[in-house]
Amino acid sequence: MTVIVVARVTPALRGTLSRWMIQVQTGVFVGKLSRPVRDRLWNTILGLKRLGRSVMVTRDRTEQGFSIVAAGDDRRAVADFDGLTLVKTFALLRRRVAAGNSPVEGCGGDLSARGPDEAAT
Repeated sequence: MTVIVVARVTPALRGTLSRWMIQVQTGVFVGKLSRPVRDRLWNTILGLKRLGRSVMVTRDRTEQGFSIVAAGDDRRAVADFDGLTLVKTFALLRRRVAAGNSPVEGCGGDLSARGPDEAAT
């Protein structure tokens, strides 16, 4: 199964997606697509000059059972963390840093600044 979520895109793209998938809610398309069709649809989305935001979730042989790819402008980014797919939110991080708070709750600083031998206590 494939789920594609789009925001701030053209009606033409929504029409293209609705040819292959069912729109269960505004901007949320669900369908069972073959890999070539799925890849062509994603390449169509990436080829747009005015791309708002698109996220595709597909079934995959990972620990979580799915994979996520994203394109366009947004405050979220898909990141791989030791084999797990996580979503980073940049607006929250910027607000905490601007307020002088730690980017990571409950620790004295940014975990990415620590070396591999320094364990969080």
